[in-house]
Amino acid sequence: MPDIISVIVIGVLAFIVVCLLVTNIRIVPQARAYVVERLGAYHETWQVGLHFKIPLIDKVSRRVSLKEKVIDFPPQPVITKDNVTMEIDTVIYFQITDPKLYAYGVESPMDAIENLTATTLRNIIGELELDESLTSREHINGKIRLVLDEATDPWGIKINRVEVKNITPPRDIQTAMEKQMRAERERREAILIAEGEKKSAVLIAEGQKEAKILEAEANKEAAILRAEAQKQTAIKEAEGQSQAILMINQATADGLKLIKNAELDDAVIKLKSLEAFGKAADGQATKIIIPSDIQGLAGLATSVKELVK
Repeated sequence: MPDIISVIVIGVLAFIVVCLLVTNIRIVPQARAYVVERLGAYHETWQVGLHFKIPLIDKVSRRVSLKEKVIDFPPQPVITKDNVTMEIDTVIYFQITDPKLYAYGVESPMDAIENLTATTLRNIIGELELDESLTSREHINGKIRLVLDEATDPWGIKINRVEVKNITPPRDIQTAMEKQMRAERERREAILIAEGEKKSAVLIAEGQKEAKILEAEANKEAAILRAEAQKQTAIKEAEGQSQAILMINQATADGLKLIKNAELDDAVIKLKSLEAFGKAADGQATKIIIPSDIQGLAGLATSVKELVK
């Protein structure tokens, strides 16, 4: 009987030991880290993998995610340099780089970051006027990120990006800005219309100018062609007259040569002239110019005729 009790006790003790061993085995997943304390003091940080803690001595005090996180803070009222109150909400992207500092550096890291962001934002906007605040998002983002990154470094937190999500000025300021933008758009529209009309008028004038230039060039070319044609006609006529004169001179020379060869005296020539004059008188001419030598010959013929009678 005592042997059975001893076996049962040993079995129970063995079961308890196995349960303690199994329950104290820890597996750290990817992108996470465990902060382990031993007897209430920081002992080590477990990274990804299989780990074992001593029962009743070691304790996992904090499980930390190493992934990048996003916090969207509610709108914060801020006052610009020109005393305009508006609301700005920001979005912060951060990542835990040191689990030990994150666990022991600050009591409530998220509240600390929110308050630090609000005070930093008020300081930055207080140095800017309204128009500068609305157009300086990149400047505001960069300045907040530098301040937060420096302040959160002892907490084991890395600030990756800070984005100003919305900037909401008062309603009356929004109304004035909308009117200003509407007037600006109308002014730009009027300028665009005027520029379009100007370009259209310039194009029309240039088209008319080019048309007149082309017309003048066409008239010039036509005049040149007409002058060239008249020149060619005059040259052809002069060449024809020159050839005619040459032919007449040649014929005259040939006739004189024949007369010379025939050894005709002046009486024969005068008689031949008289015969030619008679043939000319038989024509349709109303006026006949009689050479002086032929007139003398005609008088001689009349005298001979009277003597015969």
